[in-house]
Amino acid sequence: MSYVNDTHVDGPVVRVTVGRGDPPSVAREPGEADASGEARPLERGRRVLQTARTAAETADVREVGSTGVRALEPLALVTIGGRTAYYPRPSAEQTRAFVERAESGDVGEDVGTWVVEHDPDVGTLPTPAEGPLGVGSRRVLGGCGWTDLGDGAHATTEAATLAREDPDAALERLSEAGLLGRGRGDASRDAPLVEDLRTVRETSGDPVVVVNANESDRRNGTDRTLLGGSPATVLDGTLAVAAIVGADPGDVVVYTNEDDDLVRSRSRRAAVAAVDALGGTTGAGDPDAPQVVAGPDEYIAGEFTMALEALEGNDRLEARLRPPGPARHGLYGRPTAVHTPRTLAQVREALLDPDAFDADDADPGTRLVTVTGDVETPATVELPTGSSLAAARDAVDSTGRFKMACVGGLFGGFTRTLDHPANALALENAGLGTGGVVELFDRDRCVVATAGERVRFASEENCGRCFPGREGSKQLLGLLREVYDGEYRDDMIRELTRVMDGSSLCDVGRSVGRCVGTALDGFETEFEAHAAGRCPSGACEVVQS
Repeated sequence: MSYVNDTHVDGPVVRVTVGRGDPPSVAREPGEADASGEARPLERGRRVLQTARTAAETADVREVGSTGVRALEPLALVTIGGRTAYYPRPSAEQTRAFVERAESGDVGEDVGTWVVEHDPDVGTLPTPAEGPLGVGSRRVLGGCGWTDLGDGAHATTEAATLAREDPDAALERLSEAGLLGRGRGDASRDAPLVEDLRTVRETSGDPVVVVNANESDRRNGTDRTLLGGSPATVLDGTLAVAAIVGADPGDVVVYTNEDDDLVRSRSRRAAVAAVDALGGTTGAGDPDAPQVVAGPDEYIAGEFTMALEALEGNDRLEARLRPPGPARHGLYGRPTAVHTPRTLAQVREALLDPDAFDADDADPGTRLVTVTGDVETPATVELPTGSSLAAARDAVDSTGRFKMACVGGLFGGFTRTLDHPANALALENAGLGTGGVVELFDRDRCVVATAGERVRFASEENCGRCFPGREGSKQLLGLLREVYDGEYRDDMIRELTRVMDGSSLCDVGRSVGRCVGTALDGFETEFEAHAAGRCPSGACEVVQS
């Protein structure tokens, strides 16, 4: 898709990726540090950007967002006509050198890590065939690492314009595409999106659209990468949804994590530009512009009903009883569409390129996943839903011999193999999660301890409203502790996880049993070994009382 702020220019263009906006406390895994050990990608990117701007006399130096592959960043891209050279993590001296070369007409074919030939008017990142950026596809991620996010950035409103001209036809196009919601913060997660939108349209009251981008779990960089790197794409899909359900732009809320300052500033700029392009009034505080707000840095605050609780200003976040869902009774009782940036970017793609979506597929489109865990640096990639999750491993360098993966996020499922299609149906059938995280673990990891740590987190961080989530997680933690004391009650553990999955109100209570159940299924001998006083990985001190 084209982006109006990246039209062809005759002179050299230098793009510099400026961080994902991760705060210094980037690690969010209970009990351990981030695998990369890097805390300030934002500052490093800004230094390279400033060096390039100081060195440039005629080159157009642009600030762009993360590509999603942190091992390469800050990444500088030098474009002259239809050729782009890639310079990962350049020093100040290297930055000055490639700017000088670019202004003399040379992209640096002999010194750039990759040089890619492309259409001079390309509006998305021209990726090299080799290396981590060549993994998967880059449909919704196409603007990340390429779209200008500086003061000269403009809006992308093709999908919103289409939906405004004929909302019924736009809804029908989404219905034909068969698009499913993506991410734990989406009210239509792994379910047909159009059902939710139709309910919002048909319910009396003034509708609201919420972009749920509050993710405190730093394993998952999908929405943060997308909204921080290509906010115009997300806003275009969001305003298209608003037009379909009959909401005004001023009734759109972009809900972010309180630590994501960079994401918020870029989203505000994109929101104002989008409304202006659609013929509305502008200004950050204008009632006609979408609101961009911060929510608490708490895991439960990303669950879609608790996101509404936070937006209403409630101090204690609790999952809402359903039905009715947000589509009928949402923010302040109004019909509300709550969707993640990943879903809304797919909406844009489905409206502008419907032929790319096969409604006969169980999960049409693409899925974003962040590969993290025991890797040198995490990476966010985009996979066609028919491809294997194993392809995502090519985007990262592992730190040891592979033992297992946790697929789906904090409460995902454990598996010995990644030979699973990247679509919702296949992942659910395998007992894995669809939250957009592939966490790799090496042979030094203990599955019993890893699963237990997540159950402990659930017992401490659940919202507390329902008995299965509140008390069940405590009981589950107690049963896992008993394994270390020599008592492994397999049947009781499995029955408890089944009850929690079927009766808990929120995602924490329903999903925590998945990580324990899949750990039991794939690694039962390790549980038995712990009960016998031995940790096969050597990570635990097993002392029986």
